[in-house]
Amino acid sequence: MNDQTTVIGRRPRRDAGSTGRADRPRPLLVGAYAFPHGDATSNRLLQLARSAAPDGAYTLVVNDWPCEVAFPAGQPRVAGIDLVTLRIRGRHHLTRASARLARPLRVLRAVRRVGVGRGEVSVVLLPMALLTLGNWATLRLVLRCPVVVDASERHDRRQFRRGWLTPYFVRHRWSTFLATRLVGRATAVSTTLADYLTGHGLDVLVVPPQVDCDEFRPPQAPPISDGLRLLYAGTPGRKDMLDVILRGISRLAPEHQRRVSLTIAGVSAADAAAHSDLDVGVLDAVSADVRFLGRVPRETVLTLLSESHFSMLVRPTGGYAANGFPSKVPESLAAGCPVLLNHTSDLAVYVHDGVEGLVLDGNGPDDVRSAVERALRLRDEEWTAMSGAARSRARESFDHRAWRDRVSAFVTAGRGD
Repeated sequence: MNDQTTVIGRRPRRDAGSTGRADRPRPLLVGAYAFPHGDATSNRLLQLARSAAPDGAYTLVVNDWPCEVAFPAGQPRVAGIDLVTLRIRGRHHLTRASARLARPLRVLRAVRRVGVGRGEVSVVLLPMALLTLGNWATLRLVLRCPVVVDASERHDRRQFRRGWLTPYFVRHRWSTFLATRLVGRATAVSTTLADYLTGHGLDVLVVPPQVDCDEFRPPQAPPISDGLRLLYAGTPGRKDMLDVILRGISRLAPEHQRRVSLTIAGVSAADAAAHSDLDVGVLDAVSADVRFLGRVPRETVLTLLSESHFSMLVRPTGGYAANGFPSKVPESLAAGCPVLLNHTSDLAVYVHDGVEGLVLDGNGPDDVRSAVERALRLRDEEWTAMSGAARSRARESFDHRAWRDRVSAFVTAGRGD
C-alpha cells in the first residue's frame, strides 16, 4: 500500500533537551474526510480540533483523504492545528477496503513520522463513523491514552430507501453500538443525542457545531424593498424539506413572489429531484426567481450568506432532526444572515423568533408562506437589528474560542474509558 503524506501547519514543538519529546501531551484527532472544508463533518472536526487543545497547544490531526474524492491542487493552511494528510493512490474498491483496514497502523506510522511518540498524545478523538474494533484497539493500546468519540448524528432508517439493507446505515448503527460498549466519554452535537449516550453510561459533553466567526465577512445584503433574498445552502438529501420550502413560496400572492428570489447552493435541480423530497413539478407553480447553483466552493457559500437576507431550513420533527444539529445554522448566524426555520433539536435555545431569525409555526408549506410574508414586511432597520443579533449569538454560542476551556478540559479529564 503506497501512502502519500502531506504535512500542513506547525510541526510538533520540542523541548530544549535531547529527549525528542513534545513539551506536553496533546490531542490526536483522526479523520477520513475532505478535511478541513469538504463537508459539514469536516467543518465540525476542524473546530473541534481547535477547541480540544489546551491554551498554547495544538491538536495533531491525521486525516485519511477519501480515495474517491479528488485531492485539491493546494490545501489551505489552517491555524490552530497540525495537519497530516494521508493519501492512497488508486480508487478501486479493494484499495479503499484495504486502506480502511490498515488505517490505525497508517495513522500510527504518520504520528511517528512527524516526531510524536508514545506518551506525547493525551487523548485520541474519533468521529463516531471511525469507531471500529480495529481503530479503537490499536490506537488505545499502542498510544495508551483514552479514546473519546464525537457523535454528530444518529441516523433513522427512514432516511434511507432500503432501510436496514443500506450498508452505510448498518455501519453507522454498529459504530454507535461499539461506542456504548467501548468508550466512557463522548462529545455530542445535541441534547437528544447526549441523552441517548448518557443512558448507556457514557460521560457526555454537548458541543453544537462550532464556527470561526473571524472568517465570515460583514453582511452586505441590499434593502429588502429591493427584493427579498433567500438562500438554502447544503445538500438536502432526505433530511431537509426542500419541497416544502418551494411549495410555500409558490403559495405567495403573485405580487409577493415577484419580490422574492431563492438561491439553492450545493445541489442541482436534477440531483435534488433524484435525492431529496423535491417534486420538480412544483417549480412550474413558482414565479419567484429560483436558481440552482449545484455544488459550489466554500468561498461562494460565504459570499452568498453575506448577500442574503435569510437562510432557510425546514426539517421534520423527531428522529434524525432531533438527534442532529444543522451546521448551516451557526454558519448563517456568523455571517449575519438570520435564519427562517422551524425549531428542531436544540435550535430553540439559540434562535428566537424576531431576534436571530423568524421561526415557523410548523413545517408545512403554509408555515413557510406565512414566514416569508413576515420577512417581506420587515423594515430595513428591523432586519439590520436581527442581523446584528445573529452575529452576536454566533460569537457567544458557536465560535470555537468560546468552547476551548470546556472542550479541552472535558476530553483530557480522567482516563475516559
